[in-house]
Amino acid sequence: MLDSKKTNILLAMAGAAVLMASTPVLAQAPAEPTPAAAPAPSGAAPAATPEAAPADPASVGESVGGGHGGGITPISMFMEATVVVKVVMIALLLASIFSWTLLLIKLFEFGALNKKTDQFLESFRGARSISDMRAVATSDEFDGNPLADMAAAATEEIELSRQAGLSVTGDHRDSALLRAQQAVAAVQSGLAKRLSGGQQFLASVGSTGPFIGLFGTVYGIMNSFIGIAESNTTNLAVVAPGIAEALLATGIGLFAAIPAVIFYNYFNTRISNYGTRSDGFNAELINSISRQLDRGA
Repeated sequence: MLDSKKTNILLAMAGAAVLMASTPVLAQAPAEPTPAAAPAPSGAAPAATPEAAPADPASVGESVGGGHGGGITPISMFMEATVVVKVVMIALLLASIFSWTLLLIKLFEFGALNKKTDQFLESFRGARSISDMRAVATSDEFDGNPLADMAAAATEEIELSRQAGLSVTGDHRDSALLRAQQAVAAVQSGLAKRLSGGQQFLASVGSTGPFIGLFGTVYGIMNSFIGIAESNTTNLAVVAPGIAEALLATGIGLFAAIPAVIFYNYFNTRISNYGTRSDGFNAELINSISRQLDRGA
């Protein structure tokens, strides 16, 4: 009986030792993979996965803004602008077109003017009498040339004095020469006005173009801020297009104003140069007439 008790005790101790040895192994063993979920019954909503979670609104705004920004063009900005901004843009574009048209017209005008003036001076300097001078100045070839008009006015005054019975080569020489000078001055006084056609328009576009464009920009940005307040968002995708449309008005204003200022200064220089040339011809004309009168021609 004692032996059976000892045997039972030994068996219990052996079982406890086996149990203690097997416990860490079970703790370290990997968990069995969970069985795949059974397919949801028909009509049931699918379970939400982590990937389907809603994205951050800021990242959505950035993606939308980037996609919209890639499609923004000057034409699309113009089409989306408000009526006031559109009117400003159209007015500035028309002013720019007129400025470039005026540039081409005046370039051809001054080119033809200088060429015709060179031909007139060559013919005028070959004249041997006041009558020859008058014939050259009043010919159809030089009709409308400013220097030819000056010569025609001076020689006509001498001829009128002769027809009046005045001795232009004798006692009335100085008075006839003075009247010729005044006739030339009268023609020359209108020369600047004659050559400066269109300059006022260029000056107006150059001085007011940026401010007109700025008005369109201010109006457009004001509307953009109103839209921000109404939509209660500062998302770049909402703000950027309106501001871009507004800034386009300033860009068009500068595009119209800068060439206009350049053209205005350029043609002012051309007009001044031709005025200096007419002053020189004035002196040459009076000297030629005075010389012919001294010769009795």
